[in-house]
Amino acid sequence: MTEILEILKYILPSLVVFFTAYLIINKFINNDQQKRKLEIVLNNQKIITPIKLQAYERLILFLERISAESLIIRTQQQGMTSKQLHIDLLRTIRAEFEHNISQQLYVTPQAWELIKASKENSIKLINDCAVNTNPKSSSIELSRTIIEKVMETSKSPTNVAIDFLKKEMSHVF
Repeated sequence: MTEILEILKYILPSLVVFFTAYLIINKFINNDQQKRKLEIVLNNQKIITPIKLQAYERLILFLERISAESLIIRTQQQGMTSKQLHIDLLRTIRAEFEHNISQQLYVTPQAWELIKASKENSIKLINDCAVNTNPKSSSIELSRTIIEKVMETSKSPTNVAIDFLKKEMSHVF
């Protein structure tokens, strides 16, 4: 029995030192892993943040470009018929949308849905105005009808989407 006690005198302190060293080394390793993960996240943010910011900028530019006033100024040409302007306006909206479709990767699903809805509402507005305009009349008549319709609304769908993107961008950054 005394031999067992004598052996325990040497083994117990060794076990205490071993477990203490194990816990300290384990904690050190875990802290180091967390530090490395944080560095990776920060480095990724340095890369992703400018890309996200650029996506918000491009989507706001897209919305500005598909606003009725902007579209008409860029698309309408002298001598166009109402039907030609109608077709060109829709073609321009779709081309702008297709050019910016990849930006959905960098915004929230709610923002993207609002952008799509804004595009669809712009197309609907143009189509509704085109139905009420003689296709062979001057493009100025369709332009006037579209502008009047926009002025009747309190806030255009593109402006609603732009405000949402600005608010969302301020929360992200």
